[in-house]
Amino acid sequence: MTRPHSSVARVIERVPPPVAAVDGHGDWAEAERTLGTRLPEDYKQLVATYGRGDFWGALCLCTPFGDGNPVPLTADLLEDYGPLRDDFPDQYPYPLFPEPGGLLAWAVTESAARVCWLTEGPPESWPVVIWSRDDDYERFDCGAGAFLDGVTSRSTTSELLHHEPDLAPWFDPAIELDHVYVRLGEGPRPYDERLRILRDAFAPTSDRGDYEYNGQRQDHFAVDGTGWLMTYECTYGHQLRVAFPPADSAEARRTVLAAAALMGCPVLSADTVHGTSSWGSGAGPADGSPSR
Repeated sequence: MTRPHSSVARVIERVPPPVAAVDGHGDWAEAERTLGTRLPEDYKQLVATYGRGDFWGALCLCTPFGDGNPVPLTADLLEDYGPLRDDFPDQYPYPLFPEPGGLLAWAVTESAARVCWLTEGPPESWPVVIWSRDDDYERFDCGAGAFLDGVTSRSTTSELLHHEPDLAPWFDPAIELDHVYVRLGEGPRPYDERLRILRDAFAPTSDRGDYEYNGQRQDHFAVDGTGWLMTYECTYGHQLRVAFPPADSAEARRTVLAAAALMGCPVLSADTVHGTSSWGSGAGPADGSPSR
């Protein structure tokens, strides 16, 4: 890979990339032929480094690679919105690619806004335009790499891009995860102490936000370097929600049961919500062998 673009290098320093970039590699020449345009080098480096996934829970990269990719890089805005523009021209201040200088979406946000290039001039100078579902627009006179550099460094702000400003930025690759909900009995320790024990058992971890209202709590965190995502809560019952790659099922079960024991909380049930992992009902031995 060529030396990273300076803005991409700063993003990489700030936001650790995944071990493997999902839908991040393929034939760029063919992708550009299919689109009918060259693509900016900083975007190519972002795709090759991060692949499909989301930055800060706010922005998901579109990539031109991968069978079954749900967010492909395609030139479909004119086809999808051209007829609507004919009826409501005031809501479409920019042309739509492949029209000259048209909008070409390279990412989508958590609220389904499109993060686009305005394809005027050479690709390396294409500015970024965010187009919301309510037909609001924001323009940023920089490329994709510099835009992500600004967002993750908090030097660029957007009314249409929503993230957790008080948390360190992260990237979650779009990998398959199993989801298990572990129901816990109450133990003798208070919630904050149980949470501390839990975080210590999974350390190192990174905050993913929290919620508290009228005595109800949710605390979200990621287990660094594993792809595991955790929520500890007493909002919808006292439980731990665990998401992990299916291959990690035995290790996740063992770690969760051991952490629950340290917290002093009996495991009442462990139910598969989405995925293939089955941890059985009740605690069972924390030996990594799922009960069936």
